Amino acid sequence: MSQIMSVTGRGIPLLGNDIDTDRIIPARFLRCVTFDGLGENVFADDRVQGNGTHSFDQSQYQNAKILVVNSNFGCGSSREHAPQSIMRWGIKAIIGESFAEIFLGNCVAIGMPCATATPEVVASLQALIAESPDKEFSLDLENQTVAGDNFRESVAIKEGNRQMFINGTWDACGQLLNQAVQIKETAANLPYVNWDNA
Repeated sequence: MSQIMSVTGRGIPLLGNDIDTDRIIPARFLRCVTFDGLGENVFADDRVQGNGTHSFDQSQYQNAKILVVNSNFGCGSSREHAPQSIMRWGIKAIIGESFAEIFLGNCVAIGMPCATATPEVVASLQALIAESPDKEFSLDLENQTVAGDNFRESVAIKEGNRQMFINGTWDACGQLLNQAVQIKETAANLPYVNWDNA
């Protein structure tokens, strides 16, 4: 199982409230059999409308790891493709004013921490990233802070989610694989699995 104690990397600001999952990954891309390739289409319609001005198209933000957003990010339909597309673009963590609950849960399920901060902290962080896009920041899950050079502010992560990242229990598949021997032993003693014991 994979523990996530911190995420470090350059930031990318995305301004605007109520950015919903249909904007994150438009419905026409949900027909995919796997999540592979979704990163190329993240914010597809917004990026076309932005004609190169969208943050995800700007050269200074390529290979960024920490997305900084405003309020109610990920609202709308409960498509798990939305966090998958963000992660497959390269994002490892998101800091925002607030997140839609289902979107937040889908992020936890794929190991992408989401931390909340006050509007003032988010605005300061977005401005600092825009001013110095090469600056690296660290989101520290243990101490619930975001820091970089002279910038250091508190963030909040739901305690249950924070513990899952720190303990490595966010990864449900990893937990199953880690307990494979015990699962096989239990299955061998179940009469409806092993008919010889019936």
